[in-house]
Amino acid sequence: MQGALEKISMTPADKIDDQDKIWARRVREMSYDIEDNIDKYIVQCKGRKTAEQHSFKEAIDRTLNWFRQPKIRRKIATEIREIKSRVIEVHERRRRYEVSLGVDKPVTVDPRLFAQYTEVKELVGIDEARDELISKIMIEENEVPKKQGRIVSIVGFGGLGKTTLANVVYKKIRAQFDCYAFVSVSQTPDLKKLYKCLLYDLGKSINEETLDERRLIEALREFLEDKRYFVVVDDVWDISVWKMIRCALPDNDVGYTIITTTRISDVAEQAGGAYNMKPLCLNNSRQLLYRRIFGNGNKDNNEEEEKCPHEELAEVSDRILKKCAGVPLAIITMASLLACKARDKMEWYEVCNSVGTGLENNLDVENMRKILSFSYYELPCHLRACLLYLSMFPEDYIIEKDRLIRMWIGEGLIQCEKVGKSLFELGESYFNELINRSMIQPEYDLDDIMIQGCRVHDMVLDLIRSLSSEENFVTVLSDMGGTSPSNTIRRLSLQNGQESHVMVQATFSMKHARSVVVFPAAASLVPPLDCCRVLRVLDLEDCNLSQANSSLKYLGNLHHLRYLGLFKTGISQLPEEIVNLQFLQTLDVKHNKISRLPSSIVQLRKLMCLYINWTTIVPNGIGNLTCLEQLSRLRINDSTRNIIEELDQLTELRQLSIQLDKWNDKLLECLCKLQKMQELTITVYPGQRSIGGLDAWVAPQHLRELDTRRSCWFSTLPAWVNPSLLLDLTDLSIAMRELRQVDLDILGRLPALCFLDLVVDNKNLGILAGFIVDAGAFPCLVSCVFRQFVWPVVFQQGAMPRLRKLMFWTFYVGEARGIACTDGSLDLGLGNLPSLQYVTADLICDGSSKEEVEQAVDAK
Repeated sequence: MQGALEKISMTPADKIDDQDKIWARRVREMSYDIEDNIDKYIVQCKGRKTAEQHSFKEAIDRTLNWFRQPKIRRKIATEIREIKSRVIEVHERRRRYEVSLGVDKPVTVDPRLFAQYTEVKELVGIDEARDELISKIMIEENEVPKKQGRIVSIVGFGGLGKTTLANVVYKKIRAQFDCYAFVSVSQTPDLKKLYKCLLYDLGKSINEETLDERRLIEALREFLEDKRYFVVVDDVWDISVWKMIRCALPDNDVGYTIITTTRISDVAEQAGGAYNMKPLCLNNSRQLLYRRIFGNGNKDNNEEEEKCPHEELAEVSDRILKKCAGVPLAIITMASLLACKARDKMEWYEVCNSVGTGLENNLDVENMRKILSFSYYELPCHLRACLLYLSMFPEDYIIEKDRLIRMWIGEGLIQCEKVGKSLFELGESYFNELINRSMIQPEYDLDDIMIQGCRVHDMVLDLIRSLSSEENFVTVLSDMGGTSPSNTIRRLSLQNGQESHVMVQATFSMKHARSVVVFPAAASLVPPLDCCRVLRVLDLEDCNLSQANSSLKYLGNLHHLRYLGLFKTGISQLPEEIVNLQFLQTLDVKHNKISRLPSSIVQLRKLMCLYINWTTIVPNGIGNLTCLEQLSRLRINDSTRNIIEELDQLTELRQLSIQLDKWNDKLLECLCKLQKMQELTITVYPGQRSIGGLDAWVAPQHLRELDTRRSCWFSTLPAWVNPSLLLDLTDLSIAMRELRQVDLDILGRLPALCFLDLVVDNKNLGILAGFIVDAGAFPCLVSCVFRQFVWPVVFQQGAMPRLRKLMFWTFYVGEARGIACTDGSLDLGLGNLPSLQYVTADLICDGSSKEEVEQAVDAK
């Protein structure tokens, strides 16, 4: 069944016969039911291993459970027989009504072709991008290309106008070349046909129709060997296809220019000269929208074109444009919808609200979906399922990366396929691949360094909601109505709405639900958990449950649950029955009033991720949770000091955040056994920081983030800080008693370091020496904090090329005597940092003269 469904899911819906759609829908529903029955069997007959029982009542319960086993098995056997009969019935019905008329489906026109024939006068905001791209190719505008070849790869989201831009540049400069060609590759390229098209466009006639690919490549190379040529290769999806095309386009001494377009970042990077296509700015977006709806207006007055001819429609127009996010295809599609509407604000708001919840049927909407769907159907099967799952979230929602990956794991959408890689690491690769393919938009942290989450463009959300509805993958219930055509809900997203028209639809079919995600606006509509018997993912983040303790009343009955998200729900305790959730993998109870976790929590042997508050006490026995990979905000005090001795049993830990009331020397021994650690944060109460407590520690090779600045001093830079070993280290916050120039040089060679927070104690040790950041040091550093430095750090030309934020905390002014320039100024070389945007310094002026202080303030 899975093989058949994967095969049919690779075909766009408009190319599938209606009977095949019906058949696939029924097979899909049966496959869900089969999985549910297997899960029931695992839980009821094999998986419910409870803790050791001693009381008389518990012994009787256990005995009665043994007697019930045959009954359970008979019931499951009956359900399996019923499904088998359904399988046979669906198969026979398909054979019985199979119709073959011998008529091929009509050939549809690729809507992307229109981009190549759009009149320049209809385009908005293209001139700036065209000129910028040409400047990458030419020495100066209107001059011939440089002698060596140029390759520029335009990369961006579907519908952003990559083909349009390439075509405009092509028409603008092609006359300056000896020969030129524009070819489209597509997802399923016919290379032989493509080579012939290249030869035809370039002006080379072919007499032999029987030429194979090798001879066509030879003919192209021979023809272009002594010509200055210009080729646009549009719509490249696969780097291996690009390499085959590149074989036919030779390097030569005359000069050439090649432009490619692609939606995939990796393809652009490998092809060379990646040019990220930018969305339209708001003013250009307004011009395009109003021109399409109201006509060209005054083409010579851009300011007039940016104003809405109907003032009462200006606000709703901007809301619509915000959803379009500068994507020309989306703006044109919305304009086509609005052009057919009355100039009425309420009607326009209806169109605006329909974005992301299933746009009305319209030819332009269908064309837009078709263009975006090319990226969807190019995805591998496992990525398509992960993308469809994003339709659980509302429009404009920032989806936190770790949360999303854990939900994917809980749903079983991530399957272990590589030895040595955890499910979470595979999930990260899935997430990154969706970004790479321009299907989701990355959201960065406050320093714009690390990707913390993602957004889904409203037009992509509309597409995946439509696909989810077709496949009954996700049901979204809100005040806009439902999105699923089926009475059986497999995954439920409750976003907002009124009980009268939401819960009536939801409650009668919740027994098959695998995921339930409730958002704050629908917190009062949390469905009763006793009817969700096959639930795997339950996420109630930000829903206030403090007045609705009954919401978790039946939590212990959710035996299939893998993911439980109770972040910021206002709860004060977890029920002891949580021990029944023997398959639970993720438990997130951060930002709640829970003072202590139930003692039974340590029996959840499959738990991989535990998020708690610093104030939440964890019971002894945490060493039993040997599958734990992430343990965040664990506090250890006098009453829980024994937990440190148990941590070394958690050998799968990749992420640990721990707070100590005072330093414990046993922690070193524990950390030495956690060789899979990637992110480690240790804090100690102020005044309790250890000196040399981690000197003997050797960091794991795949360490990404280390923050021990508030817990201990390293005597010197540890020997394991080796640029050839720590290839993944991006974030480093440490305190060192003594820092030498050679140590700073070593830190500067860490290849992936993006954030550095460094505390030194040189002044208290009486070491008064200056530091120089050499050219080429810290190649990836974006944010840097130097604390308690006794001498200014001087930056040479070429140092820290990406640094945006620089902070000096406790900068000792008096120690900077004698290093002023001849003109009396203090030159730190800040002008040598090309990306610098923000500088701050906390000056310690004790013992310094007024002139020295002024000199430090004016330092450049």
